Amino acid sequence: MTIDLLRRVAGHPLDRMSIGLLRRETLGSILDRLAEIHGDQVLSIEPERGRELTYRQAAELVARWSDAIGAAVAPGDRVVIGTPNGYDQFLLCLAAARAGAVPVPVNDQMHDNEIAHVISDASADLVIRSVEDLSPVAPILRPARAEVGDLAALFYTSGTTGSPKGVALSHRSLVGQLGSGALLPPILPLGEAIVALPVAHIMGFVTYLGLAVAGISAVSLPRFRAAEVLDLIESRRSTIFIGVPAMYRKLIEAGAEGRDLSSVRVWMSGADAMPPDLALRFKSMGSLGRLPLIGAIGEAAFVEGYGMVEVGGGVAVKVSPPGVSFGAGESLGFRLPGYHFRVVDESGRDVRVGATGELWLKGPGVLQGYWNAPDATAEVLTPDGWLRTGDLVRSGPFGTVLFQGRRKQVIKSGGYSVYPREVESVLETHPDVLEAVVVGLRDDALGEVPAAAVRLRPGATSKAHTLVAWSADRLAHYKAPRVVKVVDTLPRTGTDKVQHDRVREMFD
Repeated sequence: MTIDLLRRVAGHPLDRMSIGLLRRETLGSILDRLAEIHGDQVLSIEPERGRELTYRQAAELVARWSDAIGAAVAPGDRVVIGTPNGYDQFLLCLAAARAGAVPVPVNDQMHDNEIAHVISDASADLVIRSVEDLSPVAPILRPARAEVGDLAALFYTSGTTGSPKGVALSHRSLVGQLGSGALLPPILPLGEAIVALPVAHIMGFVTYLGLAVAGISAVSLPRFRAAEVLDLIESRRSTIFIGVPAMYRKLIEAGAEGRDLSSVRVWMSGADAMPPDLALRFKSMGSLGRLPLIGAIGEAAFVEGYGMVEVGGGVAVKVSPPGVSFGAGESLGFRLPGYHFRVVDESGRDVRVGATGELWLKGPGVLQGYWNAPDATAEVLTPDGWLRTGDLVRSGPFGTVLFQGRRKQVIKSGGYSVYPREVESVLETHPDVLEAVVVGLRDDALGEVPAAAVRLRPGATSKAHTLVAWSADRLAHYKAPRVVKVVDTLPRTGTDKVQHDRVREMFD
């Protein structure tokens, strides 16, 4: 991506100096800088509260909250942001960083004991449950000084296995990458993006931060409700929707294909693997644009990101342009600038093209470590700085990789390795299957055998035994699920990721 491509952000020309300045900003100073650039342009829209904030108004709000936080803590102190999910929680994180503290956002869907664990583990010096907790004080005129390599925030993992761990991310991880990654070239339209992601999850946080840098208004929803999102797209003619695959499935269930979503120019997804057929269906619901007297023409683009909390967001992006089907597959896509990938075997040696191994990566967003957990840090970071992702991928040509699943979820059946994502992808091609989750069940003879929990499309009538037979005709015998369970719902984390351990319990 060259400087020539980074021509405009919301109509403001950017020169080399502007881009360089943004790359040197910190979590505490970025909004002040953006307010200078974008001024009275709308930053956020909250339909449920009836509130709109311009960049200037948001910066003033963050400065006031920063003053109050700065009066209660010292630089480097941890501040748990335990407010309800929404744009205020995002701004409170910026305010804590502006005061020189380390924000620790928590998902309000966590149980009290989980939040208590975060407060204790982070040794939090202040817990903010509401903006009303902050008392106004005399103003602090400038953001606290910080270097881009300093600790910026702690994000706690979702805790699907074991207790959540605090991921220590620098300002470079969260802000420094946006100088090139979020200053979008003209391939993406300006307008507004609908977002209903949790701020305490890295995808939600970086989405709000990236939209702010890109000059795109965020229509912020505290909770995802499929019907509400569809209504907003139709009524506001929104141009971008950003969500996770589970949200896209819920939009289908809520009747997305019968609604007018032609205003959407770009659908974006992350946090989990997006089924290719689902991405293609949504592309056809959007459009490339509108012509007088003709109406909507073409189809939308689909953009999928790959990343994790340990890298401060995304490290690869995959784009399926309008009018073509490529780019809507299982590959991780193009590496973002500054990142390097390796695919290695269990001994840490690079595998040949076509072989499966664990993805290792290195780049500017890699975590400093897990908070107060040196042993856990040593498990994921090599001495020379490579992050062991735990994701299994197949090495392809020209540096491409094909996602296979998590290492811990691989099923060992009769000496064979079964990758759940591969089986799930086949099951989801069945016309009645909306979503499939494959887990391993204990078996005395084979060690483990695959089993699948599936959700059917509205009105579908397929039975479990017919799906078992159908998959047996399309998969190797050791990959085909021995049992299928049709379910109405699947157990999920607060960030809509499926909890595989609880799915396994459904078969007990």
